[in-house]
Amino acid sequence: MGGIRDEVLSSQIKFASTSVGRKWLGFVTAIWVQAISGNNYTFANYSGALKTLMHLTQLQLNSLSVAKDVGKAFGILAGLASDRVSTPLILLIGSIEGLIGYGVQWLVVSKRISPLPYWQMCIFLALGGNSTTWMNTAILVTCIRNFHKNRGPVSGILKGYVGLSTAIFTDVCSALFANSPSKFLLMLAVVPAVICLTAIIFLREVPQTITSTAAVEEESKYLNFFNVVAVIVALYLLAYDISGKHSRIIALCFASGLLFLLIASPLFIPLYSISIFKNTSSNNDVESRVAHHQHNSNQVRKGETQPEAVEKPAVPVKENVLRNQQVVQTEEKSALVEEKDLRNDHVVESEKKSALVQEKVSGNDEVVEIVYKKPVLGEEHTILETVKTLDFWILFLSFLCGVGTGLTVMNNLGQMGLALGYADVSMFVSLTSIFGFFGRIGSGTISEYFLKNAATPRPLWNAASQIPMCLGYVVLAIALPGSLYVGSILVGICYGVRLAITVPVASELFGLKYFGLIYNILILNLPLGSFLFSGLLAGLLYDAQATKTKGGGNTCIGAHCYRQLFMVMAVTCLVGFGLDVFLTLRTKNLYKNIQTTTRAKSSKSGVDQEK
Repeated sequence: MGGIRDEVLSSQIKFASTSVGRKWLGFVTAIWVQAISGNNYTFANYSGALKTLMHLTQLQLNSLSVAKDVGKAFGILAGLASDRVSTPLILLIGSIEGLIGYGVQWLVVSKRISPLPYWQMCIFLALGGNSTTWMNTAILVTCIRNFHKNRGPVSGILKGYVGLSTAIFTDVCSALFANSPSKFLLMLAVVPAVICLTAIIFLREVPQTITSTAAVEEESKYLNFFNVVAVIVALYLLAYDISGKHSRIIALCFASGLLFLLIASPLFIPLYSISIFKNTSSNNDVESRVAHHQHNSNQVRKGETQPEAVEKPAVPVKENVLRNQQVVQTEEKSALVEEKDLRNDHVVESEKKSALVQEKVSGNDEVVEIVYKKPVLGEEHTILETVKTLDFWILFLSFLCGVGTGLTVMNNLGQMGLALGYADVSMFVSLTSIFGFFGRIGSGTISEYFLKNAATPRPLWNAASQIPMCLGYVVLAIALPGSLYVGSILVGICYGVRLAITVPVASELFGLKYFGLIYNILILNLPLGSFLFSGLLAGLLYDAQATKTKGGGNTCIGAHCYRQLFMVMAVTCLVGFGLDVFLTLRTKNLYKNIQTTTRAKSSKSGVDQEK
């Protein structure tokens, strides 16, 4: 009997420790992918080379940036695939697209091939832009499902590293290749493809084994470590940027030494979690064996133990192993039931999504009429049910006001810097990236804290981000000395908040079942905002102020070049603020019920542990 018991316990420990290790190792590789998937925000680093080489006007250049963002519109394909195709295949598609899209741009900028026709360049920029939607979808969907009880911090960490990726690429390229646009594009083509290979191997959706409050809190502690590491990376990049020019040796040490170690340091968590889990399981196993032997000894002394019961195992070995597998499956189902309860506890009984069956008996004929009630906020929504809700369109339009205007600044930083007299804009690109990181990672953790302790609706943080962003555009329009520094920082922070908060909001309002597709519908705002604000508005207003240059193209110098654009975007942010406040009021009861349900489950778990 003891041998059978040991075999079952050993099987449980091996399976659970493997699941824990896979989950955290997959999360680390997800962070690495996100740290190199922000290539869509680096257009300013090589847009000048494309404009000169292809003799483009500002409107034509902005249309190229729009083509890059239009690639994200096809992210809906990644969303559809996320529920039907494995995570490794989605990552593989994204890495191949990026290799082709940015690889062709590198061939053009490095003059290894002649400049392609304008429409062909648009296609390859769209391929590069679309590559990140496959990567981000695979990462976000898998990690949100693996860490569904800490989706706010997880979203903040992952989106934070996307923000840092621009600074990482920019600073590494500056250190190794002296800001060469062609070398920069080569990095964008090759590095993401290589990093995705690690995620293809390790990133998987794993069974949920966390059901107790203590386990959730332990998971939160590990995530805090990831937050600390991410902040250290951001401060390290910021210190490198503001410390001025560096010698060749210092630059190489920065790029190939310390930065690499910092990005690799999250590997500590998977190793630590596995060792802790095994030690804890072993201790519990020893205690269980001691208690078991003491119980048998007492029975023998009392003469209650029968020889047949000792010699014959109560349950066959195979049945024990099968039961062990059923326990794991039951734990997974329990976790999913808890998640569903969290969403459904607040639903009025009369409005439940379950079918209402009305039977009408007429003579010998029985007619059954099935009536379906539409889901309420917090329940699982299909795509059609989602797009029919007012709340979705409020979220969609407010997202457009924030990310559409923010992306316009990022795409046009090169020309904005030139207009204000800055020859090198890499500093502003890095500042936007780094402070975008602080916005993403801070908002994810802070919103989770206030949700659990004060039932603060997450959309309120989106509303709060619109005001500083509006002020940032006003500062840029005034164009005082140093305004581009201040504007880059404010826009970066608020843009980061918007991206990080919208991810958990969408999952909390409309459920996780179709989250991948819902997320990709929401980020249609990126190409839409890029087209409206950058491709049309910014390009037309700039060209109206610009003067022709020899050989084709045009240029504009002075604060007046973008002043009208900044004022329009400031007003747009105020509209977004109103929409976010409206959504906050509409969802406050949902978030209050989420907090109440979470506290009730925590109290129940605490009582069970005391027993």
